[in-house]
Amino acid sequence: MQTKIPVGILGATGVVGQRFVQMLENHPWFEVAWLAASDRSEGRLYSEAAHWHLKTVMPSRVAQMRVAQAQPEGAPKVIFAALDASIAAEMEPRFAAAGCAVITNSSALRMQSDVPLVIPEINPDHMKLIESQAWRKKSGGFVVTNPNCSAIGLVMALKPLQNAFGIETVMAVTMQAVSGAGYPGVASLDILGNVIPYIPKEEEKMVEETKKLLGRLNGAGIVSGNFAMSTHCNRVAVEDGHMESVSLKLKKKAQPEEIIRAWNGFRSLPQELRLPSAPEQPVHYADAANRPQPRFDVNAGAGMTATVGRLRPCEVLDWKFTVLSHNTIRGAAGAAVLNGELLKAQGYLS
Repeated sequence: MQTKIPVGILGATGVVGQRFVQMLENHPWFEVAWLAASDRSEGRLYSEAAHWHLKTVMPSRVAQMRVAQAQPEGAPKVIFAALDASIAAEMEPRFAAAGCAVITNSSALRMQSDVPLVIPEINPDHMKLIESQAWRKKSGGFVVTNPNCSAIGLVMALKPLQNAFGIETVMAVTMQAVSGAGYPGVASLDILGNVIPYIPKEEEKMVEETKKLLGRLNGAGIVSGNFAMSTHCNRVAVEDGHMESVSLKLKKKAQPEEIIRAWNGFRSLPQELRLPSAPEQPVHYADAANRPQPRFDVNAGAGMTATVGRLRPCEVLDWKFTVLSHNTIRGAAGAAVLNGELLKAQGYLS
């Protein structure tokens, strides 16, 4: 039996940190060996430090682990990070400088020119940016990021269409679940029976990250995707699942059956490599007129499949549709775990 790679989780007590614990519990390649969080959690048993929010039981082995100091000394060489951006901006470079592979969900370093922003099905070649990082050259450490939780579902739907027809203009309106705000997140009196039409920096992140993800690698940098894009982001009273209403103009004319075929037939490197967390079908088109819906579709592909539906002509652009993705799995912890699997398959974790 292959020896598992010991990994650590930075920010282990938060919502995304708990998703890491859940997804890594029986992982065939990785084993949680180290947990770190804020100073108030240091030295406590994980079962005491973490207010468990997930619907599965906290893994018993991890429950009995003590939360360590959030320092690279004594940490494993592979770190999954779920930190607030302000903390990550200072802490993640410190771990990379100490020789750690930092696979992060934080937004702090996503747009840094030498840091890969990767969805393994979309732009696995962008991992080559690792070699241009100063940390890599000095200590062997590096940082890899996954995208914003709303950008990731959108890009999953756009990439097959970019490949087949090209993209000229994108308009997206999001309806984002409260779990995307972490815990305690949005106060119940603010969100129940309400829609909040503002999420700080979310619209900017969606545009910047979508263009970087759909851009092309050019030497030691990324040439951003060449298309116009506008977004509106809203917080809604849904527990899990970011839904987006999208209109777009394609560079080439397409028939609806061609678009649906592009989505359902989309496969990429993670499926070819059979990575453990890769869904068999990354993008699924739901035929029913009233789908996708978070209640029924958010866990498609164990939360790693983006579900698309309601494709129809757009009176302003060419086509419009709805896409749904799980914001704390495909949009956060699952995205980072899949990045870790791709890094191992490419030899970066050996």
